[in-house]
Amino acid sequence: MATSLQSYLLLCFLFIFSFVSVIQSIHTQQIDQTKTYIIHASKSEKPHTFSTHHGWYSSVLQSVSSSDSSSVSSSSRKSEILYTYERSVNGFSARLTRSQAAQLRLADSFGLWPNAEYGDDVIVGVLDTGIWPERPSFSDEGLPPVPSSWKGSCDVTSDFPSTACNRKIIGAKAYYRGYSAGFRGRLNESNSALSPRDTEGHGTHTASTAAGAVVKDAGFFDYATGEARGMAVKARIAVYKICWDNGCYDSDILAAMDQAIDDGVHIISLSVGANGYAPHYYRDSIAIGAFGAMQHGILVSCSAGNSGPGAYTAVNIAPWIFTIGASTVDREFPADVVLGDGRLYGGVSLYSGDGLGDIQYPLVYAANCGDRYCYSGKLNSTLVAGKIVICDRGGNARVDKGSAVKIAGGVGMIHTNLDENGEELLADAHLVPATMLGATAGDKVKEYVKSEPSPTATIVFRGTVIGTSPSAPRVASFSSRGPNYRTAEILKPDVIAPGVNILAGWTGYTSPTSLDTDSRRVDFNIISGTSMSCPHYLDNIGENITDLATGVESTPFVHGSGHVDPNRALNPGLVYDAGVEDYVAFLCAIGYDSNKIATFVKDPVDCSVGKLSSPGDLNYPSFSVVFDSKNGGVVKYKRVVKNVGSDVDAVYEVSVSSPPGVEVVVSPEKLEFSEEKTEAEYEISFSSGGGGSSAFGAIEWSNKEHSVRSPIAVVWSSSTWQMSM
Repeated sequence: MATSLQSYLLLCFLFIFSFVSVIQSIHTQQIDQTKTYIIHASKSEKPHTFSTHHGWYSSVLQSVSSSDSSSVSSSSRKSEILYTYERSVNGFSARLTRSQAAQLRLADSFGLWPNAEYGDDVIVGVLDTGIWPERPSFSDEGLPPVPSSWKGSCDVTSDFPSTACNRKIIGAKAYYRGYSAGFRGRLNESNSALSPRDTEGHGTHTASTAAGAVVKDAGFFDYATGEARGMAVKARIAVYKICWDNGCYDSDILAAMDQAIDDGVHIISLSVGANGYAPHYYRDSIAIGAFGAMQHGILVSCSAGNSGPGAYTAVNIAPWIFTIGASTVDREFPADVVLGDGRLYGGVSLYSGDGLGDIQYPLVYAANCGDRYCYSGKLNSTLVAGKIVICDRGGNARVDKGSAVKIAGGVGMIHTNLDENGEELLADAHLVPATMLGATAGDKVKEYVKSEPSPTATIVFRGTVIGTSPSAPRVASFSSRGPNYRTAEILKPDVIAPGVNILAGWTGYTSPTSLDTDSRRVDFNIISGTSMSCPHYLDNIGENITDLATGVESTPFVHGSGHVDPNRALNPGLVYDAGVEDYVAFLCAIGYDSNKIATFVKDPVDCSVGKLSSPGDLNYPSFSVVFDSKNGGVVKYKRVVKNVGSDVDAVYEVSVSSPPGVEVVVSPEKLEFSEEKTEAEYEISFSSGGGGSSAFGAIEWSNKEHSVRSPIAVVWSSSTWQMSM
């Protein structure tokens, strides 16, 4: 059964907390600060006062034009409709300023979801730490009956009554037999309820991110206040609790995936993965379960992991899994460090207590006070009391460092990144006035302490700021990366999505910091990770996406095929289909014998029939190339694309951006489709006489309406390459 385009689009919709409802045309140039945008509208939302959709769109354009306060002159601000779309999509295109486009993004009548009833027939299976059902994000107000296809049920326990399920949470089960067996049956149920109830917070956060209902006046204390909503506000949630106080067990994960398939979920969201490097596919329970889900037409979305910025750290890397890395959004929580000499360095924080005011406090480096990482109990209170303490990132949790400073009598903390974390800033709900600085600023503050006889500082908290400085998205340094540890010919991660400082629902069992000393309880929390996480390649100021670990442009090994853009995924033009037979051929190509392949499929497999020439021949929408002594500097892949655009007679031509040191040839250079011929095959050849360690490029198939881009990532295997020279 082929992987369905519908499932792919559903995933794009569900796993991004915020998305744009207005997309910039890719074939236009900026003129007088305006750009061409395509605006998707809900056909059913047209007011009865308008006889046509064109009249409605014109009225909307007039209202945003007249209210635009940008610097563009009134004559150039006036917007006119370029096209009205009624068949391939519903909506129109027009030239708009950035602020005009922003106004349209906020309108509920525009974007993809209104035309899809906000996903009310989509069932998302969330495999995580359970759910706190009383949160307002899980209200079923206004939802129609549960989809008739649903076959699941809700476990009822002493702390999870039948009323915990409704038309939003339509299923809830707990899997702990494997976990219990690991502890020989000795579990403390009071610490981690053996029910679907979430005592950790993570599962509630991911579930509400994917499909939380609209909640007005949401926020985390005074931060990120406003209207909270999941990606698909009417989608249904099926909860499968698989993770407990001391981890997640493979047997429980696989049992939950098996049940989710039988229950009838459409998507499985799984934000866990292996420790260390990715295991072999036939030893990876998530990969095995995901293969079974794929056979039933279910898309499995997994986090790439939080082990970046090192290479080969991505997990959940089987090609039938949609692997997602983490990126930033255009919302910051600034908390600036002001030194005694007047210098200011920008950081971030979610501290919600009394601030430090304008008072300059003595500043010390924790390395000189007992422990540079600020482990609890290791700081000398005599040296710390009444002072702001600089703590280095690493070792213990970030909030633990602030707690240690508070216990030792410190008045505040400056948490500084080391070189491996670069400029990535993660906001935390500290119990003491605290902020986080990037590596560059952190080094300068520590130099100040070293050179100044009586160093002082204060921290100024500035609330919530939304804008283009710094630019977004940027790739989080913690986001796990490629190349693919098991199959270098498959590019992973697939895409990146918002995963830094994300607001969503939280458990009522524990505090936002999960510290025993933190008595606070909240409806919403702001956390970061690839669990919180189609594509575009530029940030919100038109520049290439940056990697926060290095401060320079990211690569396909970091961001995959780019950042998720759900609106453009609605009408992609061309798709690369792959199904069970393709993935079995892939397993044959990587050298799996019949015994290993039997882990995935029931029927016997003959790898002498239908085997791919190379794992890279899998019909994947990206290219990962390895040059070594075996291929002599020439690698060839084949691909098949399917025309799903509105023009059945479409003609696409290719353009190539070759990686440095690599010659790329695509044959044929033109693909012609018709009503009878919906698919076309092409071959792509990569040639190189040697190079550095890696290089990157892309190919792009384009017609008048679509541009379909596939990234290219190339590595030279140094040891084997030298042997061939």
